[in-house]
Amino acid sequence: MATRPTQRRSEYDIIEPIGKRVVVRKDENKRQTKSGIVLPDSHEIPVITGRVVAISKAIENDEDQTIRQYDKVLFDPREAIPVELEHDNKLFVVTIERVLAIFRRSDQSGNSSQKSNSKDLPEDPGGD
Repeated sequence: MATRPTQRRSEYDIIEPIGKRVVVRKDENKRQTKSGIVLPDSHEIPVITGRVVAISKAIENDEDQTIRQYDKVLFDPREAIPVELEHDNKLFVVTIERVLAIFRRSDQSGNSSQKSNSKDLPEDPGGD
């Protein structure tokens, strides 16, 4: 007697990276540039952006790592491992070495207080 295979839904809804890895949800591909040029579907961008949705304990406990959950990052997808927990979102497990940049907002209030005019600096009392 032959048995018919059954379709099983994924029982998992959380992914926790191990080692020095993060999970990134890929941003939507932009199919049109700011100037209005429409890109074809086959156009592959070698680096992509996304949001960090989970970080490993190794990164979380490492004081030298500045990456945190919900950061927007630029990463190299060539060695990223795609994971599909959600049918409409593309998740990637990315090693920290493949995260190329973290997008940050500049602190406008902090920058203005750090600016100083060179005329305001005191003269060097021990001059030559």
